[in-house]
Amino acid sequence: GNSWLWDISGVRVLVDPILVGNLDFGIPWLYDAAKKFLKNFELTDLPQVDCLLITQSLDDHCHLKTLKPLSEMSPNLRVIATPNAKSLLDPLFRNVTYLEPGQESEVEAANGSKVRIQATAGPVLGPPWQRPENGYLVISPQGQLTLYYEPHCVYNKDFLEKEHADIVITPVIKQLLPNFTLVSGQEDAVQLAKLLHAKFIVPMKNGDLDSKGFLASIIQGEGTIESFKELLSKELPDAKTLEPTPGEPLHIPPP
Repeated sequence: GNSWLWDISGVRVLVDPILVGNLDFGIPWLYDAAKKFLKNFELTDLPQVDCLLITQSLDDHCHLKTLKPLSEMSPNLRVIATPNAKSLLDPLFRNVTYLEPGQESEVEAANGSKVRIQATAGPVLGPPWQRPENGYLVISPQGQLTLYYEPHCVYNKDFLEKEHADIVITPVIKQLLPNFTLVSGQEDAVQLAKLLHAKFIVPMKNGDLDSKGFLASIIQGEGTIESFKELLSKELPDAKTLEPTPGEPLHIPPP
């Protein structure tokens, strides 16, 4: 799945949460997916978070079954999101900042800790003239640590070549429909890590769901984490791949 809880310099950021109900895009006969892990995890099990971060406007990132009850619990929660999700988030939350690629905003925790979040260009999920969805660079105070996240491994090379990220969270296994790449990975993930001079790569588990429906039956995975590691070792031999376990903290110290 795509859900993350980051603690960066004391600032807790909840990312693209899917914690209530299944993922079905409103068309369960076509696609219906349930979590394989942490099946009993509930919103009330979350610690206090300082920011909700939304990358895309579709249900697998902006999951209304989760966001509606979350907004009832925390209507004043700070939210940073793609403008493509404005019509979905405005009715729910009172404190939303929409970032276009290149724009940034600061998030401050209750304890005074701060991080800076900068939007980057992600995939275009509609017609070519539509605004792209977002990726994000999250920069800790004084820039000791920078994290990059975009959940489809789709990025604007020209935009990112002037940036760096110590940690890159990205898909590494491709998800393919006939004649269409849903989620990239493998060599594209290697080039992303190389572009950002990454020290750590954290592979996502996008397709690791119990899914059914016609769409689920025709999605094919391509590559493995091991084949990604082999490709990475040739291009960026000093980078480390850190495989997360759902529900268990993954500690990454500042470089």
